[in-house]
Amino acid sequence: MSLPGQNGRETDPAPGPSDEPSCPGPAGGEPKGPSAPGEGPIGKRPSGTGPLGIVAGGGAFPAAVADAVVAEGREVLLFLIRGFADPALERYPHHWFRLGSLGSVTALAKARGVKDLVMVGALTRPRVSDLGLDWTMLRVLPRIIRLFRGGDNHLLSGVLGLVAEQGFHLIGAHEAVPRLLLPEGVLGALAPTAQDRADMARGLDLIRTLGPFDVGQGVIVVDGFVVAVEAAEGTDQMLARYGEMRRTGRLRIPARRGVLVKAPKPGQDRRVDLPSLGPATVERAAEAGLAGIAFEAGGAIVPDAQALGSAADSAGLFVFGMGRGDAA
Repeated sequence: MSLPGQNGRETDPAPGPSDEPSCPGPAGGEPKGPSAPGEGPIGKRPSGTGPLGIVAGGGAFPAAVADAVVAEGREVLLFLIRGFADPALERYPHHWFRLGSLGSVTALAKARGVKDLVMVGALTRPRVSDLGLDWTMLRVLPRIIRLFRGGDNHLLSGVLGLVAEQGFHLIGAHEAVPRLLLPEGVLGALAPTAQDRADMARGLDLIRTLGPFDVGQGVIVVDGFVVAVEAAEGTDQMLARYGEMRRTGRLRIPARRGVLVKAPKPGQDRRVDLPSLGPATVERAAEAGLAGIAFEAGGAIVPDAQALGSAADSAGLFVFGMGRGDAA
């Protein structure tokens, strides 16, 4: 399970110094500009928008979203999930919380004028017993238990419903900062071959077929042969599994063949489960022996498209944003 911008991967607990909101200035320096007591730096803010609340899981993508929002002149308030979020995110105005403390989070967000919320970053599927439920969540415990009886999309969409009932407008990272979305076409110097494009189309067909079962968003296709399907393990482990099958001779496939294909599932709530693509994925695809990576254009978060293209060139892979014309 993941929030937008990572395939869920648990990290060591990363608690802040307390659960009280903290609002430091920019990284490496003192706050700049006038600030109200208890608030971080105030920049140019579009009229009527208010601070954007960012619920942050693990990985580097919450920082990329926060940086992009701040660069556009909007304040942010980060809600850092204990055990997942990077402590480096404390450079933004922030509040640490446990997944089950919805009441305290919503109260603080409302007090700070937050109306819009976005969720981004890695998050492994927790157990109900690990949530640390507060009174607000305990009152809906039977409903929470029902949410866990399904796939990730079912669970995450249900959580969004609970948050929306508290009066917040839930938006996706792709809505908050559209410029971070994967563009259509080739990133880098290498382009897919005709066979690669056929593999992409087959991969998309499979993802759309499996969508109603709330299965993962990725597949690996080689010369029309589906060799791996992403399930609960996530993309990284799927790539590792495929690479191991090649190394052990279970699959006799030459290097630089096949495509990692990823796209949101049909009916998927893109506000909470949008995949991400960065140099680390390129590195793992190269280690697995693939020829390239194809994600749906506009269907993945790419914090630095130039760095992604450079990483692909260095690895000898193509990275391609699939448009509507690439479907079978």
